[in-house]
Amino acid sequence: MTDINVLTLDDLQILLENLREDGHALIAPQLQDGVIVYDQVEGLDALPRGITDIQTPGGYQTHKTEAPSLFHYVVGPHSWKKFLHLPKLQLWRANKHSEEIHITPPEPPSVKTAFIGVRACEVKAIALQDKVLIHSGVVDGAYKIRRDNAFILAVDCARAGGSCFCVSMQSGPSVEGNYDLALTEILTPNHIFLVRSNSEAGEKILKKIPHRSATPEEIETGQEIVAQTAANMGRAMPDTNIARLLSQNLQHPHWDTIASRCLSCANCTMVCPTCFCTTVEDVSDLKMEEFSRERRWDSCFNLDFSYLHGGAARGSTAARYRQWMTHKLSSWVDQFGASGCVGCGRCITWCPVGIDLTQETKVIYDDQLG
Repeated sequence: MTDINVLTLDDLQILLENLREDGHALIAPQLQDGVIVYDQVEGLDALPRGITDIQTPGGYQTHKTEAPSLFHYVVGPHSWKKFLHLPKLQLWRANKHSEEIHITPPEPPSVKTAFIGVRACEVKAIALQDKVLIHSGVVDGAYKIRRDNAFILAVDCARAGGSCFCVSMQSGPSVEGNYDLALTEILTPNHIFLVRSNSEAGEKILKKIPHRSATPEEIETGQEIVAQTAANMGRAMPDTNIARLLSQNLQHPHWDTIASRCLSCANCTMVCPTCFCTTVEDVSDLKMEEFSRERRWDSCFNLDFSYLHGGAARGSTAARYRQWMTHKLSSWVDQFGASGCVGCGRCITWCPVGIDLTQETKVIYDDQLG
């Protein structure tokens, strides 16, 4: 399953058609209101052809080019957890008739999904959520059903964004590990896609579509594209043990400096592909005849998230930012054996005030160097 083959644009369309015929709903990147988002598509024409983007701390713009590229943008505000760890999930619903209450569990999803254009950092993010929600002792059944029914068609990054730092998090730009098929897009001299499989499901689909073996020159071109992307990262974490650095600086004055800018808006946790915090709410209609319990995304930046009897445990913005950053980069390692950050840069791009966690970490690191 390590052979590298070649697909043309028409072959890629046939691949998507085969996924649909196999019962998969196609979820792919597309341009909506000037932003790359993930949504259901019918075929290849919906992908953002010729679109690139510019990302900076607190800034995002897309641009149309004449290039035929399908995957030359970087990640937008959506992550694939939107389709696996749902923003809102009904746990049960109930109806009251006379004096009787009938409780109905939700029906499990029946539709298989195919995620198109999953980047290396996102593949790793899905693997991290797998570890948290499936392989950590208590299985999230709703997540597992969706995950088991998801086909991952990944793609190597052909360009780095201004907020990316996946290289320093060992998360890209080349796709590794947890995928079914992975593409490398090559534009010249011919528009082709190198494809490699990593699962039986990937092999099964690949056998159904036209393809040929890649030449040594094509393989080398693909490797050069990925190497160039790695060399052009917009950001990098300090080259040190980040988990230890942060755990030893919980009282560092820089947390207050960050808090003076932070709005505690929770944008960073909402766009993060690995954050998994939730809350549970009970809702009812005005007649008190229909009830439901829902699980929704929550954030450690919300004051009520740490509420205990008597008040919130983390009452200040500094405490909440420190909780997020030290959990993501430090205590996550103790819990799950890996960092909770994959270097996608979303938290930097979509922070309204442009807080950059790589720079904030570097401030603490430089201070320790004296």
